[in-house]
Amino acid sequence: MSELSQVVSLSHQTSPSHAGADGRPPARRPVADVWFDPVCPWAWITSRWMLEVEQVRDVEIRWHVMSLSVLNEGRDLPEKYRQVMAEAWGPVRVVTAAVAEHGDEVALPLYTALGNRLHHDGRPRDRATVVEALQEAGLPEQLADAMDDPAWDPALKESHHAGMEPVGYEVGTPVIHVDGTAFFGPVVSPVPRGEAAGRLWDGVRLVAGTDGFFELKRSRTRDPVFD
Repeated sequence: MSELSQVVSLSHQTSPSHAGADGRPPARRPVADVWFDPVCPWAWITSRWMLEVEQVRDVEIRWHVMSLSVLNEGRDLPEKYRQVMAEAWGPVRVVTAAVAEHGDEVALPLYTALGNRLHHDGRPRDRATVVEALQEAGLPEQLADAMDDPAWDPALKESHHAGMEPVGYEVGTPVIHVDGTAFFGPVVSPVPRGEAAGRLWDGVRLVAGTDGFFELKRSRTRDPVFD
């Protein structure tokens, strides 16, 4: 699921059914479930951070969609933001359709193709951008029809609520679940790389896993940085 393949020496592989040297079964690999909306720049940075984490920590990442459009349904929003939410339905419906028809493994490559265009290149959230992303991900162009098809909304909302209910609806995206703990964030800019990414992961897991911990926050003083 990482963009970078891992090469593991066969001489060091251990079957999950075998006990370790001390007679105990090997430790279970942590699984991080990440919920994203393709149009959110902060979720995009967090997703690239998680790919960095995957290179320096033993963690498996699974990718899921949430929707800012769903989250903001019925809310009194400024006109400019309402327009963004109207456009945001399209990309996330396409990811929902792609996963439904081609499996969970297509979520990351399609998200990456969309995110590079939307966030790095500043492309519009339109059909042409989505079609290019589908082509890059090796998926049928016809999936772009899902952009305007509300028939995908029940599946989208099911995924959305699975991610959001454990953290509450006062937050947005990204949302991460790991080892029974769910949290919003981290919101960070630019992307932490290498061991810095690993240290942030360690710290996030530590505070999020502390009983009764709810919030640690300061005002943002910079825009999303995508380098």
